[in-house]
Amino acid sequence: MKPPAFRYHAPRTVGEALDTLAEVGGDGKVLAGGQSLIPVMNMRLASPGHLVDIGGVEGLDEVVVTADGVRVGAMVRHRTLERHEEAHRRNPLLRQALSHVAHPVIRNRGTTVGSIAHADPAGEMPAVLAVLGGHVTVASVRGTRDVDAADFFQGPLQSSAAPDELVTGVSFPHPGARGGTAFEELARRHGDYAIAGVAVVVILDEDGRTASARAAFTGVGDVPIVVDLTDACVGAVPDDGIGSPDAVELARGAIAPESDIHATAAYRRHLAGVLLGRGLAAAGRRAVAGAEGGTRP
Repeated sequence: MKPPAFRYHAPRTVGEALDTLAEVGGDGKVLAGGQSLIPVMNMRLASPGHLVDIGGVEGLDEVVVTADGVRVGAMVRHRTLERHEEAHRRNPLLRQALSHVAHPVIRNRGTTVGSIAHADPAGEMPAVLAVLGGHVTVASVRGTRDVDAADFFQGPLQSSAAPDELVTGVSFPHPGARGGTAFEELARRHGDYAIAGVAVVVILDEDGRTASARAAFTGVGDVPIVVDLTDACVGAVPDDGIGSPDAVELARGAIAPESDIHATAAYRRHLAGVLLGRGLAAAGRRAVAGAEGGTRP
């Protein structure tokens, strides 16, 4: 299938892009990598009258690594971020999750920020941003603002960005020297959207015991569902029960899966708990390795 007719715009600066979005109002869509938007248009699930292609806009293709975390521009490809060694050292969860995103050929074109702006609750990168407590930077002719991940995702394919706003970048906070992370998911075939998935962050105290634990789930709700597991995990030694039944049951009670042609709600709820147990164990091991000055596996 082919998309409906649209007018194509190719701004060269952020200012030009913002002016165009303001001019076309709610009838415009931003084109970055296009790996989510174009299939939706081809299936006639979206029919914008204007496409604003930001592929030629300068300054949106940078990965900036600081002591606080990793800042990713709107035109950074998945594959670029996945292979970025400095970003991986600062925040291993990025590569852990990106390796599950579709296939390499799609990661070569698709953008991490575009995936987050698309706000698909089955996507990996919205969950990563949510569990890390990151934020999204959006701009319009009215100015620039930062939106916390908790406030950005509003529903399936819905975000708090206004139609005339451009998501210029996202910021992923550093989990800390005593932090460990993991990403687990299960799909029918590698590269498909997962039946369920989970991003996990575990923080240790100075005694090597769990100080806090958080998880964000994909595919089991209308938005990435973040669950604070600290009460169920605090004080646990990572090699001795961090993936306890209490944490799993707490998470299963917080998610809201639905049945579809791929899986029942009950199966998704069960699977989410299994993946969480694996994720907590892996994140715990990596937190220990980081706290001891070793390389996180």
